[in-house]
Amino acid sequence: MDRRKFLGKAGATLAASAAVTLTKAPNVIAQPKFQWRLVTSWPPSFEILNGTAQRFARQVDEMSGGRLKIQMYTAGELIPPLGVFDAVSNGSIDAYSSGPYFWAGKEPAMQWFCAVPFGLNAQGMYSWFYQGGGLKLMEEAYQPFNLVPRPGGGTGAQMGGWFRKKINTIADYKGL
Repeated sequence: MDRRKFLGKAGATLAASAAVTLTKAPNVIAQPKFQWRLVTSWPPSFEILNGTAQRFARQVDEMSGGRLKIQMYTAGELIPPLGVFDAVSNGSIDAYSSGPYFWAGKEPAMQWFCAVPFGLNAQGMYSWFYQGGGLKLMEEAYQPFNLVPRPGGGTGAQMGGWFRKKINTIADYKGL
């Protein structure tokens, strides 16, 4: 085979290969980019809870190839700590990180979607959310508020309980 025919065939093969690669390439570049604001109920000193929100924002950025960037704001930077629910519910903020027990006044069932005294540990909660129907119940509780909840970090079971009188002995639990 002479050199010209070889180079011609090789060039045509490379061009065809490049065309196939380009047509099969994902259209990530053409997709729009988004910027979200995430507010928390946690002050900057709550490193574990704020760290979870920061890690979430970083992972979303990585998984989206930079198409969705989330700017996080701690308690009080944009919204008062307990104003995050309403700010996201009314659409002025995109997302929040907080404890469902704060919203018991809006819907009493909310407090069961987080750590409660004598409740499940973190593994038990996630099992309930993802295998026991807990996430579906949580979505139903938040739906009237125009919110789509997702579990995001767990601190484990709360110790003790909520009582109006001091507990010193087992007998003090009687009637509670």
